[in-house]
Amino acid sequence: MTAKSVTVALVQMRSGRDVAANVAALSDLVRQAAASGAVYVQTPENSTVMDEDKARLMANTEGEAQSSALAAFRTLARELKIWLHIGSMAVATGSGKLANRAFVITPSGEISARYDKIHMFDVDLPGGESYRESRNFAAGGEAVIADLPFARLGLSICYDLRFPQLYRALAQAGAGILTVPAAFTRKTGEVHWQTLLRARAIENGAYVLAAAQGGRHDNGRETYGHSLIIAPGGEVMAEAGVDPVVLTAQLDLAKVAAFREQIPSLAHDRAFAGPDAQAQLARIGAAR
Repeated sequence: MTAKSVTVALVQMRSGRDVAANVAALSDLVRQAAASGAVYVQTPENSTVMDEDKARLMANTEGEAQSSALAAFRTLARELKIWLHIGSMAVATGSGKLANRAFVITPSGEISARYDKIHMFDVDLPGGESYRESRNFAAGGEAVIADLPFARLGLSICYDLRFPQLYRALAQAGAGILTVPAAFTRKTGEVHWQTLLRARAIENGAYVLAAAQGGRHDNGRETYGHSLIIAPGGEVMAEAGVDPVVLTAQLDLAKVAAFREQIPSLAHDRAFAGPDAQAQLARIGAAR
């Protein structure tokens, strides 16, 4: 690795309801990633548990200070001397709802950044699939950047991907790598996953790293997989299938500055006047 290049890895998982089993599977894959030379390793959304049943989920979730899973991840990062990005895990908050929280852990085992998923996946899909993430999780309200020795990392989780303003703000704050750990459904993933990720890379001139859940889970949910590493120009550098796997690539970080110099759109945002969305909705309602 040189000062301007870094080897990164994504861990693709198929998490179930058993937290201990998920932690063990994740740890094995992270060890494979570190053995491949990766100094930064990202895991997917819901790394520790995939379960929609609120009572069972609450019973299987600990607070951050008490979390044996988080302690294991910190020990793992310290042992392997890597930057370990837990894409997200459920964390008890004492509020009656959980946080869907990402952690960036340093090679010394310290937590350098936390991010709570901002946008809740409350969606009814064709075919009868229905999701209400807000029933179990409280939405976050703060965009977060993690400073690593080789780059600034913009943090997001799954459904955030559909809100480009978040990534614009992260890129304009200096993030050269945008992260999107996810558990995309198979149906939406087949039509939107790669397109949206490539768009976020192109419009912000940033690398996009997206570790995913893949396959059919214990709770019956089917996720798309296809973890992706995408270059600032939108080129797919590496893509997984559906099964658990480690995906690696070497990032040439000079390409971020080069792309942004060639297409300097991040510096060209302008304020503009336009329709007030709330006022427009009120007018439509009054007209009815």
